[in-house]
Amino acid sequence: MPHGDTQPSAETLIECRSVWKLYGPGADRIASRHGQDINDQILADAGVFPAVRDVTLDVCKGEIFVIMGLSGSGKSTLLRCMTGLTELSLGELKIKGVDLKTASRDTLIDIRRHTMGMVFQDFALLPHLTVLDNIAFPLKVQGKSREERYAKAREMVELVGLSERENYWPHELSGGQQQRVGIARSLTTNPEIWFLDEPFSALDPLIRMEMQNEFLRLQNLLQKSIVFVTHDFDEAIRLADRIAIMEGGRVVQIGTPEELITHPADAYVAEFVEKVPRSKVVRVRTIMSPADASLTAKPVHAGDLVGDVAERVLSGEGAVPVADAEGRITGSLKAAQVVAVLLNKEIPA
Repeated sequence: MPHGDTQPSAETLIECRSVWKLYGPGADRIASRHGQDINDQILADAGVFPAVRDVTLDVCKGEIFVIMGLSGSGKSTLLRCMTGLTELSLGELKIKGVDLKTASRDTLIDIRRHTMGMVFQDFALLPHLTVLDNIAFPLKVQGKSREERYAKAREMVELVGLSERENYWPHELSGGQQQRVGIARSLTTNPEIWFLDEPFSALDPLIRMEMQNEFLRLQNLLQKSIVFVTHDFDEAIRLADRIAIMEGGRVVQIGTPEELITHPADAYVAEFVEKVPRSKVVRVRTIMSPADASLTAKPVHAGDLVGDVAERVLSGEGAVPVADAEGRITGSLKAAQVVAVLLNKEIPA
């Protein structure tokens, strides 16, 4: 988790309740006739494909909520339903209390223009516009004055580190620079909710890592509420506060990266997490023992990753105290517990 002890607000910005998206001849008719009683046999008989199946979840204010799964799992379709770009077949999907299924076209447009920012895999830059004009474009759509939109665009150019390239054309930029323009453009309207659909998957590995760092830097500055789609579990655990893993249109499990790794819901989730080094995800609080008054060493923090404190614990006398966010000693961490995490073994008490 990138935010350590930080927990998302209890305020819910996105509510999905039994959301379905069906494709195929007669999909609307099948949805209308059967409602939430749809089953596999009905779908098969009708030749209808469920891209999203009975999804229920919430996204809280201030969190990075990652939706992940393999190709065809339904993750991008679910995001498009959340943005109102794809109309759901069944269920209820609310953005800040507004039901997208029943909202008017004008309401949907207003929400997309003022509440949401979107970044896509293909960058979607306008080739006939400069960097500055691409970034300013959403404000032009909103009807802002030239002076106002350029002032805001220059602010965004500076934010994403492209101040020397504001007059370049898209074809003159590298892939990473083009994606920075896409990110800046999506933030120009100061959206409350930021949607990103596989934004870094087309980039080379080193540039991808750089953009992940940039993404976390921006989130630390701006504190947006984020829905981020990826097929890469390493990327998901690096960025996410919580992760929803999808398979065949269904959400299989929702949890923090640590919860998914320590308590996978089924074999599908276990396969995703089996190669992830637990030391990079498991936190001290998860494996610590009760406090030991005899320990006098400098404490480690309960929210620290085990991998970050492993060397210190293993080079000491075998155990260190653990302190909470207020500095109170709440537990102890033993060398044997650290070793168990490093070797992916059962953790001793």
